[in-house]
Amino acid sequence: MSEYTATICWENRQAKFTDNRYSREHTWKFDGGVEIPASSSPHVVPVPYSNPNCIDPEEAFIAALSSCHMLWFLSIAAQNKFVVKSYSDRAIGIMDKNDYGNLAMTTVRLFPKVVFTGNHLPTEEQIENMHDQAHHACFLANSVKTHITITSIPA
Repeated sequence: MSEYTATICWENRQAKFTDNRYSREHTWKFDGGVEIPASSSPHVVPVPYSNPNCIDPEEAFIAALSSCHMLWFLSIAAQNKFVVKSYSDRAIGIMDKNDYGNLAMTTVRLFPKVVFTGNHLPTEEQIENMHDQAHHACFLANSVKTHITITSIPA
């Protein structure tokens, strides 16, 4: 079993609060010392109460799923003796109502583009198989109800 921590810090910097006109800007602090400026999404809470220059929880959610998938994909490719030169993904999250009528991140679409190098190159079928293995191995994908699709982009 592993345990992970993050510290989320917010402070009221104005006199009023109960009028709901307060800044949603806050900071995420991680054990390695990294601090990330965060805010609510401007799609959810309008500017100036949200800061579009900060990361929001919805963006972090899709980034975490994409990152987890990528890390598993790279590991599986290495196990299969394929050399990955680069990997990029433009992850897209769709916020919609779930089966209970609540807003939820119902779909995340990953569009990984993987460039391989060397003499031992995978076939398209092998690439799709590695993506499938990565999806089923990803701890985060296994932890959410969100429908996740992976559309491999040819290099």
